[in-house]
Amino acid sequence: MRLIEALYLLFSGTLAVAGLSMVAFAVRAYRDTGRSSMMHLSAGFGLVVAAAVGTTVLAFLTGFERTRTLLTANYFITTAGYVFLMYSIVRSS
Repeated sequence: MRLIEALYLLFSGTLAVAGLSMVAFAVRAYRDTGRSSMMHLSAGFGLVVAAAVGTTVLAFLTGFERTRTLLTANYFITTAGYVFLMYSIVRSS
């Protein structure tokens, strides 16, 4: 494995751990408060994590071929996640 691939894997893993921590915090906040905006928040972070992990896994499985397709799918799913995040903020106001 080349250095750049190892770094990509490391940073993707770091993003996944941080994002899943945010999902856990949001779910806990939902259980404590019952506010549905916290579930939207957890869904948003979940989608961001899914995009990062999915793109990383597929990149390695395909030998980093079809990068445009991978990045397009990543941006689409990540954008959907951010829409959920923004909705949770607007809804909680």
